[in-house]
Amino acid sequence: MGHSASRPNACAGEQPAPAPLPSRFARFRRRLRLHRRHHREDAGSGRGIAADEFAGIARIRIVKADMQFKDKFFACLSLGERTYRTETSDNTQRPVWDSEKKVIVETNGPHIARISVFETNRFSKNTLVGYCEVDLFEMLTKDLEEHSEDLPLLDPSSPNTTVGSISISCYIEDPVETEQSFARRVLAIVDYDEDGTLSLSEFSDLMKAFGNKLAVAKIEELFRQADTNGDGIVDIDELAALLADQQEKEPLISNCPVCGEVLGKYDKINDMIHMTLCFDEGTGNQIMTGGFLTDKQASYGWMFKLSEWAHFSTYDVGLHSGSTASHILVFDRRTKRIVEEVIDGKIVLSMRALYQSKVGLTLINTGVKDLLKNLSEKQGKKMNSPESAKDIPKFLELFKDQINMDEVKDPIESFKTFNEFFIRRLKPGARPIAHNDQDSIATCAADSRLIAFSSVDESTRLWIKGRKFSIEGLLGTSVHSNALSNGSLVIFRLAPQDYHRFHAPVSGTVEKFVEVPGCLYTVNPIAVNSKYCNVFTENKRVVSIISSSEFGKVAVVAIGATMVGSITFLKKEGEYVQKGDEFGYFSFGGSTVICVFEKDAIQFDADLVANSQRSLETLVSVGMTLGVSKRSKGLQVPELQKCSLE
Repeated sequence: MGHSASRPNACAGEQPAPAPLPSRFARFRRRLRLHRRHHREDAGSGRGIAADEFAGIARIRIVKADMQFKDKFFACLSLGERTYRTETSDNTQRPVWDSEKKVIVETNGPHIARISVFETNRFSKNTLVGYCEVDLFEMLTKDLEEHSEDLPLLDPSSPNTTVGSISISCYIEDPVETEQSFARRVLAIVDYDEDGTLSLSEFSDLMKAFGNKLAVAKIEELFRQADTNGDGIVDIDELAALLADQQEKEPLISNCPVCGEVLGKYDKINDMIHMTLCFDEGTGNQIMTGGFLTDKQASYGWMFKLSEWAHFSTYDVGLHSGSTASHILVFDRRTKRIVEEVIDGKIVLSMRALYQSKVGLTLINTGVKDLLKNLSEKQGKKMNSPESAKDIPKFLELFKDQINMDEVKDPIESFKTFNEFFIRRLKPGARPIAHNDQDSIATCAADSRLIAFSSVDESTRLWIKGRKFSIEGLLGTSVHSNALSNGSLVIFRLAPQDYHRFHAPVSGTVEKFVEVPGCLYTVNPIAVNSKYCNVFTENKRVVSIISSSEFGKVAVVAIGATMVGSITFLKKEGEYVQKGDEFGYFSFGGSTVICVFEKDAIQFDADLVANSQRSLETLVSVGMTLGVSKRSKGLQVPELQKCSLE
């Protein structure tokens, strides 16, 4: 790479040899320790990456797969809120893609990459046939140039069943390596003869590519400044020294030389990350296509693309109403990635027509309420009949990537009715309760999509758009109190595919149960986000009060919904419940649990609050941490998503 005389300290042993760099594993552990100490709570998506949050850049290559049948396949790579997909393979049992993508790894960000394989359907959505997950933090701790591995592809409906295998390779360049190789990447842009050095003409082209008019005006001066040994060329080390020196004075690079984007929005580290991704996007392999939020979006066929183009649907995070209330996206807390909720398209259209329009409001006020109630009661009776058991396999097929039968306590053939399956129990230990010995830490009450707010005003601004929502209206006059009226609330929305038993979020004594009659609207966000109806204060519900030493009085409201046959509680008034205990269950249908805490009683977990501020539900499981009592002085709860390497 150039002439040896161009290296710093070429004339020798005047300086002692620098100490060797610590291993990649040691550097990674140190970054995690520092990050835990200095983590900034206001970090969020769409912002620059703080230096202490940058863990490295991962290059993930999906090479090939070995499937159990022939078809045309493609693969998707999902990390956080970004998804990429390969091209579609030939019709074969052993598809080859050899496609790669570079992604940023953050110490407090998503680190579980999911690779999904789909078989193709030309006209509509394609079918997920298998998936695997890769922990990038684990890859980062390996002192390897590149890690290659054959991973089993798991059946979406039964993760203990293998449906094939996939070959991937992964290399993660940590921040030290990124900085060290930055000058090499910059030099490679205009190193036309590939000799590892820059002539004056090549150096001139580089300065022009940087988009800095001041630098262009004094190219020869900068070249002489960089060429420290006067040999007429600039090598990597000299270029690196120039870039570092100018960074402290006046940065040379104003625009990304590859994509032209203006730099300097954040800081040096973000500019370096941006250019590293642009400079070194590939190594001759096929680059995956980006621009997707979820693997499901990436899997949609041309009809979905046409509907987006024609504005019949939208695909984005946040609050949607009217014609845009189509796809429901939630944030998976475990994997830290965006996922799409499965809903039949015809049901979506009917809900939009009924709940998101004045015509629908008129229908609701002229008899649809009674129709929904009668329909739900009729459906509830049907789901308790022996004939309903035949619907279980079809239900599992519809939600095959969202129901894990391996954690269900009883075998599928033991369920004699659909409702028996719907209220299924899980195996012991399937839902561990976080910090089970600390009553000052509240836990999630249901497998659900959660959204949390510190006040009613916040909830109505960001999520609940009904005309008359209030805590008093939710709880009813016999339960309502001033302390709860001004309190915090968390909404656990259960979808049909979820485990439908709900659990106590706090430890305490059950004071009372109060049944509130009402309608049976859907609890889907399409209705909750509608300004035309009041789902939570008009639906049938049961209000319970738990008196807790750590949180005061906590209202746990079980709300019925369309197709919900009944709400059943498993505890009695006066009984003591431990957080995590089974508290009740919903029979067939979607449903919701709302917990209301007294004012200043709970501090919700930071990640739940951050998502809720974006009007984004978080996919949680029973027993995950919910928040900490503000009345327990000095208690600090380890964040669920923190990584720990000991």
